[in-house]
Amino acid sequence: MYMKIKRLIDIILSLLGLIVLSPVFFILIFAIKLESEGPILFKQKRIGIHKTHFYILKFRTMRKDTPKDTPTHLLASPEQYITKLGKFLRKTSLDELPQIWNIFVGQMSIIGPRPALWNQYDLIEERDKYRANDVLPGLTGWAQINGRDELPIEVKASLDGEYVRRISFWMDARCFFGTVVSVMKSDGVVEGGTGIKR
Repeated sequence: MYMKIKRLIDIILSLLGLIVLSPVFFILIFAIKLESEGPILFKQKRIGIHKTHFYILKFRTMRKDTPKDTPTHLLASPEQYITKLGKFLRKTSLDELPQIWNIFVGQMSIIGPRPALWNQYDLIEERDKYRANDVLPGLTGWAQINGRDELPIEVKASLDGEYVRRISFWMDARCFFGTVVSVMKSDGVVEGGTGIKR
């Protein structure tokens, strides 16, 4: 029953988000285009519900010559690819705003496991153990407020599984408000290496 209510909440809040945040969208679009060459949006193939594929949307934060389909934390020197504006967008998580559209059209939820890259086979396989691939991926989730980029794959998948087991309005509310605090503190943001904060 809650899953139907959850989807309704996603539709209403994402629609409101698109309307209310439209001025922010226009400002960021202009700033991105002004700073560097390349598209405004960054599209990347991700794993959706039941391991279907979809393209996640983000504001572009890196140069055009950045290696594709490689998680930022696996790049040897990610700082060389991130634009000045991109660094700010990542720190504030403003680069994630276009995913409001992914939520509105039903490819994502506001709360859920963060969608894995299509080639993150180890994470996908680990999530299978906890049925974490059987729910809509989220803009934020339980793992994001308990370590974010710093978490080893096994721990991240386990936390995603814990979310699936405990999914409810109160669990979603806890994740939502926990995310607000984490973003304000920039907790767990890692741009390269194996868990070193930057």
